[in-house]
Amino acid sequence: MTYSDYRKVFKQLRVKPAKLKKYIKHNAPKPRLCGISLRKCKRCGRVGAHIRKYGLHLCRQCFRDIAIQIGFKKYN
Repeated sequence: MTYSDYRKVFKQLRVKPAKLKKYIKHNAPKPRLCGISLRKCKRCGRVGAHIRKYGLHLCRQCFRDIAIQIGFKKYN
């Protein structure tokens, strides 16, 4: 049994549904309510340099790639 991913044990516990349910209850990761990794880029999944303004939810790298397509204009 491995501890790196809690889902790897599912194959072993499929024949014992009661134990599988208990295992999932105690070993599944809790949903995040706060913190930096709560907000991810909806395009690539990065958590750093996140732009939330106007409901974009993009990292700065993805924003640079698609800014013109979205309708933003670059000013010098």
